[in-house]
Amino acid sequence: MRPSGIGGQAVMEGIMMRNGKDYALAVRMPDGTIHVEKDEYNGVIQNKKLLSLPFIRGVFNFIDSLYLGTKTLMKSSLLVGEEEEEGEEMTEDEKAKSDKLFVTLVVTLSVVFSVGLFILLPTFLSNLLRRVIPSLAVLSVVEGLVRLLIFLTYMILISRMKDIQRTFMYHGAEHKCINCIESGLELNVENVRKSTRLHKRCGTSFLFLVILISIILFLFIRVENVWLRMLTRLLLVPVIAGISYEFIRLAGRSDAPIVNIISKPGLLMQKYLTTKEPDDSMIEVAIAAVEEVFDWRAYLNGEDVGSACPITK
Repeated sequence: MRPSGIGGQAVMEGIMMRNGKDYALAVRMPDGTIHVEKDEYNGVIQNKKLLSLPFIRGVFNFIDSLYLGTKTLMKSSLLVGEEEEEGEEMTEDEKAKSDKLFVTLVVTLSVVFSVGLFILLPTFLSNLLRRVIPSLAVLSVVEGLVRLLIFLTYMILISRMKDIQRTFMYHGAEHKCINCIESGLELNVENVRKSTRLHKRCGTSFLFLVILISIILFLFIRVENVWLRMLTRLLLVPVIAGISYEFIRLAGRSDAPIVNIISKPGLLMQKYLTTKEPDDSMIEVAIAAVEEVFDWRAYLNGEDVGSACPITK
């Protein structure tokens, strides 16, 4: 399979698809029509040299993915909602500044919540066993197991929510579209339907890698004091994100046995938790999003029309 370089994510009743700076949001409206809009996102950092550095680029790409994902998720929620709240009208410039501030706040709170739940809480909980487990090595293993348990429990719980299940169906449609193109097939409902909904560049795989790499890394960095231990965990978060991104980037381009083995747990999570088989109406929305930002016909003819691989969520 030749990588296309496109990626995106599922949103409320729709798909966001990104190719380089261009991104498209396609949403199935309450009246049954498909609303599609296209825009540009330049990222938090425009320095090309910085964004080309291995490991460093992963941190900024992850931030961009969170920001754009949150922005389009909020937009899709407004589109499928019954009506917007009434209030004092704002100019386009004021609305853009307000939206940017709100999205930034949501992303910041999401990062703080995630770091607290998946990084700091396992460290704190494992430290409660310090008196019965004197070995820092064993304690690090326990901390890793607690971290993995919290992550899996969280994913299982959210996967049972009704609204999330529909989003996971759109998630499946997004993956199936990308896999259809990368398998060399024309992008239509029939070909997409028979394509796999699992993809190695998925955000689910990225998150699992973050957990796995953190477990391995923290095994070798042992600190007696629990507060200093938490501080080292915090400082290593960008390092972990950078390493995880590089592997996801490699996984999207390689079918090497070792890459496939490491990718397997993330693919299993996609299969049983974070992606569901979509219906044809969802596939139509995903196709609309892809066609707005990606010339798949030129791609199938061998032309390079994709960007560097973003994470697909």
